[in-house]
Amino acid sequence: MSTHYSASILLCLALSVLLPQATAAPVDPEQRAPIDLRRTTLIVADIDRSLAFYRDALGMVVTYDRTIVTPRDASRDDAESVRRLVLLRANDDYVGMIGLLQYIKPENPRVDLKGAAFREGTTVLVFNTDELEESFARARELPGVVVLDEPERITYPSYAGEKAITVLISAMQDPDGFTVELNQLQ
Repeated sequence: MSTHYSASILLCLALSVLLPQATAAPVDPEQRAPIDLRRTTLIVADIDRSLAFYRDALGMVVTYDRTIVTPRDASRDDAESVRRLVLLRANDDYVGMIGLLQYIKPENPRVDLKGAAFREGTTVLVFNTDELEESFARARELPGVVVLDEPERITYPSYAGEKAITVLISAMQDPDGFTVELNQLQ
């Protein structure tokens, strides 16, 4: 594991692993918060390149793919702005989704996030998967993907301290520089 990212990854992973293990079941109605995090939208340079990463390599499912023009009744050629929005889900179509938004007209200036992983103000998308090695192998081959940490097994004490938890972890930056961590419970 590279020393540049090791401490940050281990801290993030330790906090997520040491908390009570997440389940797919909804929260008890009496303990629900008054808010849901529906999705995180990533502003990307090229949606097709991002789809190769999130859909094809990681296995997310597209639930929405539309071109949005402003004004709404304008043709694409006459529009003041043209954007493409794609929504992807993992195993829930209400929470935990990712949006990919590309500004086509006018183009947004590029922001270079390469090398900004695990720094203040950056986002880390953490995915749990039962296919980490396969997903990681597919993702690492895509143009623009930067591998931060190869898959590595790490063992942590459990939240209650009864037994150890072993997790296969890895980290990379997607083609736009967003930090992605893939975890697989062992």
